[in-house]
Amino acid sequence: MNEMIFFIQMSTIIAFAFGARKLGRGALTAWVAIQALIANLFVVKQITLLGFEVTASDAFVIGSLVGLNFLQEYFGQEEAKKATWVCFFFMFFFAVVSQIHLLYQPSLYDTTQAAFVQILSLSPRLFLASMSVFFIVQQIDVRFFAFLKSRFPGWGFAARAAIALVVSQFLDTFLFSFAGLYGMVASILDIIVVSFAVKLVVIFLMTPLLRWAKE
Repeated sequence: MNEMIFFIQMSTIIAFAFGARKLGRGALTAWVAIQALIANLFVVKQITLLGFEVTASDAFVIGSLVGLNFLQEYFGQEEAKKATWVCFFFMFFFAVVSQIHLLYQPSLYDTTQAAFVQILSLSPRLFLASMSVFFIVQQIDVRFFAFLKSRFPGWGFAARAAIALVVSQFLDTFLFSFAGLYGMVASILDIIVVSFAVKLVVIFLMTPLLRWAKE
């Protein structure tokens, strides 16, 4: 059941990315930032996918990078770079206001405070690791996609995007595992291998959708 839901989720992300592309540069920039916020919020939910225990946010991380690749493909590298800073700015804003929100004392009639505390009270180490690594990976993805575009102009968008995603997701998995999880899990190598394997499956399944979205 989770696998079917996951495919629907990926199809929805690609369809909305295509819609953002049609709406133009501003919509794509907003799309990149929204995907990043969703990814960092949904990362707290664990699911079983393809027999592995993973988070529910990997598709949104990849979706944000797909948005960057669309932005670069149609509007240039400088716009993609600008989008990474816009994304970081709003991620930082969300981090600040979410902690301010937790400071409010709930009324006697409130029933949501416990849920907000559980979702928004991530450890500072995990949050800083997630935000920093995501920003670094975005910067690398923009530059590597530009390199592929200039070095291999005959390659289609889907092929270039897939290769850039494989490289960026390996770096994302490796850097976050060490920055956020080292010393907290039994085997950091198992975490890296399993997480990256799942992301490869996501990229493999997304590539045909990217080819369709580019046409």
